[in-house]
Amino acid sequence: MVAALAANLGITATKLVAALLTGSVSMFAETLHSLADSCNEALLLIGRRRSGRGRTREHPFGYGRERYLYAFVVAVMLFTVGGVLSGYEGAQRIIHPGKVDDPVIDFVVLAVAIVMEGFSLRTAVVNARAGRNGQSWWEFIRRAKAPELPVVLLEDSAALAGLLFALIGVSLAVITGDDAWDGAGSLLIGVLLVVVAVVLAGEMKSLLIGESASAEAERTIVIALESGPEVDRVIHLRTVHIGPESLLVAAKIAIPPAATAAQIVAGINTAEERVRTALPIADVIYLEPDIYRDELADASDPSVRAARRSRSRP
Repeated sequence: MVAALAANLGITATKLVAALLTGSVSMFAETLHSLADSCNEALLLIGRRRSGRGRTREHPFGYGRERYLYAFVVAVMLFTVGGVLSGYEGAQRIIHPGKVDDPVIDFVVLAVAIVMEGFSLRTAVVNARAGRNGQSWWEFIRRAKAPELPVVLLEDSAALAGLLFALIGVSLAVITGDDAWDGAGSLLIGVLLVVVAVVLAGEMKSLLIGESASAEAERTIVIALESGPEVDRVIHLRTVHIGPESLLVAAKIAIPPAATAAQIVAGINTAEERVRTALPIADVIYLEPDIYRDELADASDPSVRAARRSRSRP
């Protein structure tokens, strides 16, 4: 991500020089876009570093969610610096047409930027493939618990689309002689960035509030708990991510009715170790022992029933 930040800073400076030399608002919108991307990558790096701090009395579960907070700030930056300002500049150019002085500079800079952003997007796609597990790209963005890759994927996709909008806007302005097209390109870039920012903010808000583990992870937890004689069955289960690589697991488990207190304690410790072995990110586990009764079968947690159904499938 440090290399991507350095590259984006270079692209930002190049676009700014081109915008100042040519007077193109589409190029200026792309400058704002690259500036927002650079700030966003810096924020993600800060968030990742700060999230690694240890637990404290005030924050007994650590600072893992700080990565989500900084990613939410990224969405705000993308909305304001990128989207709103680009849209405003585009609208101003449509209302008060200007003149693109030397479009050749714009074309050269845009072409180089398209190649670089395309390479960056390809790198992000390659890095994300390992964690997709057969999901569509939209599902991956929706379900990912680590914010960095989804943010980079959305930003790079928006950057490439924005460059194409700028290229079309400048081209039409040169071909038709109507510089309002340049403003339209900037306006489209602004709308695009606002949409991406809203999607990103929604995803980060969900993670900040607290998302459960994936269905696959919950199935793994149920199987691990029920795979030993200490646990008759899982009655209900609650999970929540307290960070991208940290999961809190709380479950009520049915134990053998004749078990002694010492056996219950030893059984709970053994069951917790099975869960941590099967799912290393489950680092905070609370198990409540209970006696299972058939008349309470319908009260079982939906996630437990789903996990058990998946386990029984051939």
